[in-house]
Formats: sequence, structure tokens, C-alpha cells
Amino acid sequence: MTAVAETERAESVVEAGRVRLWLARHPLANYAIRRFGLYLVELWGAVTVAFFFFRMIPGDPIQTFIQTLQQNYVYNEAASAEVIARYRSEFGLDGNVFSQYLHYMYQVLIGHDLGPSLLNYPTPAQDVIMRAMPWTMGLLGISAVLAWVIGLLAGALAGWRRGKVGADLITNLSIALSHVPYYFLALILTFVFAYQLNWLPARSAYDARIDPGVSLEFIASLVRYGFLPALSIVVIGVFAWLLSTRMLMVPVLGEDYLTYAQAKGLRPRRILTKYALRNCYLPQVTAFGISLGFIFNGNVLVEQLFNYPGLGATLVNAINILDFNTILGVTNLAIFSVLTANLILDLLLPLLDPRVKYWR
Repeated sequence: MTAVAETERAESVVEAGRVRLWLARHPLANYAIRRFGLYLVELWGAVTVAFFFFRMIPGDPIQTFIQTLQQNYVYNEAASAEVIARYRSEFGLDGNVFSQYLHYMYQVLIGHDLGPSLLNYPTPAQDVIMRAMPWTMGLLGISAVLAWVIGLLAGALAGWRRGKVGADLITNLSIALSHVPYYFLALILTFVFAYQLNWLPARSAYDARIDPGVSLEFIASLVRYGFLPALSIVVIGVFAWLLSTRMLMVPVLGEDYLTYAQAKGLRPRRILTKYALRNCYLPQVTAFGISLGFIFNGNVLVEQLFNYPGLGATLVNAINILDFNTILGVTNLAIFSVLTANLILDLLLPLLDPRVKYWR
């Protein structure tokens, strides 16, 4: 038995040595494996913290739910204890907080189920979230892309033409307005364009008189109703991206390779797009990828202000009635999207830029 154990131990040592040798010969794969392992640990830790944090919120969602049933329906008081026990079991609220945590992780990881939602009982929480997700992705996703593209181009021009009247004016305007909250600009736009000029609607996502579907009338209604909330996000986002791009652009303009490109007689437009802007591109791509992860959070105040049926409004409504399944579903979706965006960027950057060698 001792000889067999020593043989198995020797084989395991040899196998471990082969694995280490393979990882040493493939540094990018080594980095990717380590980074993915760290990603799983971060994801588990963030989900765990979110679970215990929301469980510490005072209040009993089941009692609130039962009181609603008593007010709206014929309710048998004698059966209340049995009904409460059933609902606690169904919503994963029976037992201590650690048993609830184990039940929740098993339900999510093995059963792929978030549980029922109090917002629309007995509809599963994932169905409630999936109904709200397209609205948030459509509004904030398109707005984020537009703000990034416009801000990147405007910031590059502002840095390239620094010292000019127009460039200095837009830079100073961006400094003044880049930190204005989205909701404050949304209030101003709503007051001017919805209530004073009556050009655009102030609330909702589309005209309720139009049946949702793939039609020009419905798409036009979506654009019209989404214009004000999107504009409030795009304007502030453009100013923020403009400043960060200009900050990256200005130090590059004194580099020798740009002077050499000018001496070769290249056009200023080509120098700007092919040489100067490329050095600003990767940091901004990284920042944009991270910002996209936060889209699933939704802009809560903007969605509430315009009564937009996105994830932000769903999260607020769920918190109001302590719908833990929906709250954790939206929160975990945001955690997953942010961490996954960071993981993808960390894996792609060494491939996009040979100067980035995280694995060494």
C-alpha cells in the first residue's frame, strides 16, 4: 500500500509539474485562468454581501402582503398562520438568515429560479426583470453609446484645437456642466419642452393608445416619448467624455511621432485620427466598457421622473414593498454585468495593445 501511495504521489507531482510548465509556456492562458478564478470569487462575494445587506432591512414583506390581501379580498383570519407559513416557505423567508442564504444560492445556481415576485405575485421575479430590461437597455444603452461617440470626437477636436476660441468655450462649458445630475437636467428639459412648449410628452414610454408591435407608428411613439430622458443622459454624458478625452489628447500632442508625421506632410485630419486619437482610444474603450456594465442598474431617478418602465423603476417599486427576490435579482444582474464587463476588458486589452502584459 505504501508503494502504491508513493507511486500515485509521484504521478500527481509529475502531472502538477506538467501543468505548471504548460502555464509557463502559455502566459496569456495562465493570466486568463487566474483572472477568471478571481472573477468567480468576486461574483460570489458581491452576491453574498448583497443578500445579507438586504436581509438586514427592517420590515416583514409577508405581513405587508397579507395585509394587502385582507384589504382587497375576503380573508380567513383563522387560516392566517398557515398561510403566512406557506408564503414564508415559498419566498424563502423561513428559518434563520444562513439557511435562507443556502436556500437562495441553491435555488439560483441549481434551480435557475429567483423565486416569485411580490410586485406581481405569483409571477417569477426573473420574468418581471426580463420585462423591464429591454426598456433600460434601449434607453440607457443607446444613450450611453451616443454620449461616448459624440464625447470622444468632440474631446479629440477640443484637445487638437486647444487655444482656439471654440475649443476653449466648449471645454469651459463641459467643466461647468459635466457634474450636473441627470435628473436636474431632466427636470429642466421637461419643464421647457413638455410643459412650456408642449412639444414632447413628459411621462411614460409610449402612447397607450398604440398597440405595441413592430410598426412605424409604435417606433415613432417610442422615439418621441424616449427623447427627453435620453437627451438628459446624452448631454451630461457627452460633457464628461469630452473632458476625459481632451485630458488624454493634450499630452500626446507634443510627442515626437506626431512631429514626424507632420514633417512627412500628412494631413492634419489623418494625424488626428490615425495617430493622436489612437493613444486615447484604449483608455476610453476601457472606461466605456465599464460604464456599460452599469446600464443594468438603470438611472433610477430619470426613470422615476419620466415613469419609464425600466429596471430602475422596478427596483424602487420592489424596495418599497421589500420584494427581496426582485431586489436581489436586479442587484445581482447589475453585479454580474459590471464584473463581466471588467473581465472581458481585462482579457481583451492584452490582445489589443501589446504594451499591456498583465500576466508577467
